[in-house]
Amino acid sequence: MPAIKLLPDQLISQIAAGEVVERPASALKELLENSLDAGSSEISVSLIQGGVKQLKVIDNGGGIPQQDLAMALTRHATSKIASLEDLEAVASLGFRGEALASIASVSRTQISSRVLDTKYAWRIASEGNSIAPLQPIGLDVGTIVEVNDLYFNTPARRKFLKTEATEFGHCEEAFSRVALSRPDVAFMLRHNGRALSRYSASEPTKRFSEVLGAEFAAESIRVDEQAAGLRLWGMAAKPTFNRNSRDTQYVYVNGRFVRDKLIAHAIRQAYQDVLHHDRHPAFVLFLECDPNLVDVNVHPSKTEVRFRDGQAIHRFIFHSLHKNLATPTGLSNAATASQAAHNPFASQYASSPNYPQYQTQINLSANQPSTFYQTLFANNPLRAENDALQANTHKASGDAVLSNENTPEYQPQDFPLGFAVAQIHGVYILAQNSAGLVVIDMHAAHERIMYEQLKNALDNKAVPMQPLLIPVSFNADRLEVATVNEELATSADNLWQLGFDIAVLSPNTLAVRAVPTMLQNADAVQLARDVLKDLREYGASRALTERRNELLGTMACHAAVRANRILTVTEMNALLRDMEATERSGMCNHGRPTWFQVSMSDLDKMFMRGK
Repeated sequence: MPAIKLLPDQLISQIAAGEVVERPASALKELLENSLDAGSSEISVSLIQGGVKQLKVIDNGGGIPQQDLAMALTRHATSKIASLEDLEAVASLGFRGEALASIASVSRTQISSRVLDTKYAWRIASEGNSIAPLQPIGLDVGTIVEVNDLYFNTPARRKFLKTEATEFGHCEEAFSRVALSRPDVAFMLRHNGRALSRYSASEPTKRFSEVLGAEFAAESIRVDEQAAGLRLWGMAAKPTFNRNSRDTQYVYVNGRFVRDKLIAHAIRQAYQDVLHHDRHPAFVLFLECDPNLVDVNVHPSKTEVRFRDGQAIHRFIFHSLHKNLATPTGLSNAATASQAAHNPFASQYASSPNYPQYQTQINLSANQPSTFYQTLFANNPLRAENDALQANTHKASGDAVLSNENTPEYQPQDFPLGFAVAQIHGVYILAQNSAGLVVIDMHAAHERIMYEQLKNALDNKAVPMQPLLIPVSFNADRLEVATVNEELATSADNLWQLGFDIAVLSPNTLAVRAVPTMLQNADAVQLARDVLKDLREYGASRALTERRNELLGTMACHAAVRANRILTVTEMNALLRDMEATERSGMCNHGRPTWFQVSMSDLDKMFMRGK
């Protein structure tokens, strides 16, 4: 057996380089973080051949003193920490003292730097394990790190690099991550002598738009939540702006880009009610917390972290995003502040332009409210206002007035989703608002409304039950009967919690005696079968905890108004008012949109008006 011996320093550095400098993008990330730690306000990056031939980073930071330049290329030499206490509360991006030494060990590297109030800048050059003497040069305050011929002395490692385009793509992504993290710093990127990206110092929203595109910024909501010393801020895209991959997901902990499973899970949970299962959300989110509460010394790449209280972090992120995504999403320039007291959208759109009162030209003296309207919308606090609004509309158009003379004056722009005009093939509702035309998928919209009502009722342990005048019996298999018997034998009585009263009539017959009030028009037998299936497959405890949303989603789908159901104008308007008052109403439970807007300008373009 060979004797145990110490490895040469050069080999140790090259082994470390395998962890820290996986490819040119890894080296770029480390150099950019060093520039930010130096207090730079301007950083310029220049690449040749995807960073393999040359990678240069120029900054205007504090610089490195002459006497420290040689030490900068030494492993485990750093100015950022000096003790275990410093490590446990590290606030800088770099701290391990490995990056420069690792990069220099597998490349031809030059570092030129000048600090304030010194006459000259100084340059140090290294080639693998060989370090040349310092030389004075002319340079402004700041630092230039030039990395040439990466992996020139480890040819086996160089063979694993991809094409120039691929390596540049990874470098550009690393550059974008850092640029997103510091909007207050100006950045420039060049490749093969061509300027590709230039970001001036700006406020965060502008930087997010520049890096990720104007569409992302336009389709995102701002997030800024604080609690118990934690802060989560940034932008999260609406569910309608989703991706087929995770390419637009950026999370920073105290300014450091991380990939953390706990945070990723919290974000997925926040989006689960509003995003289709095979799509991915887009976001740029910054978590700020006490450095003592997070361990960043988990992996040499420093992209993994560990929290002291992971559950608290998970809850905070989930509830912060869930709250912001739950706010009903309205239409630009579609509501006025006068209705803010009862309309959740109104505060977002306080300045709404007037527009032609097309609604008054349409006869809305439709049928009287049907059983559907009475049972599903009877408890809606906006119903009275909706009726009054329609009465006022009839009055303005000369139709019969359905209310008294004291009916308040309402304008169409008071309600973001406007007022129903027609129904198409029993599937879509057409509505007119101040912006133009709104098209609503009535089943998807009603499904979301019912789903949120069921969730709220279950959370409050108050799912109202409607006894059936004539119980509905049906042939059941033995597993369904056994499930009911098990539920009846437990004190929890989960079926009762969900608003069901199901009895066993015989070894193969069940009777549905009561259903949730809001689902009374659903197919009682199929609804009972689906609920029993979930309780049987996942167990009552899991069905009401982990799979609660899936179970309630199934129930809501049964209750939602079906295609080819002809609605009166009153019913359609009631649905619109409920949408405006319902959280996450812009998406159905499966992540599909419930409505979209066609602006007047879009309609004018279609018909070539003004040309």
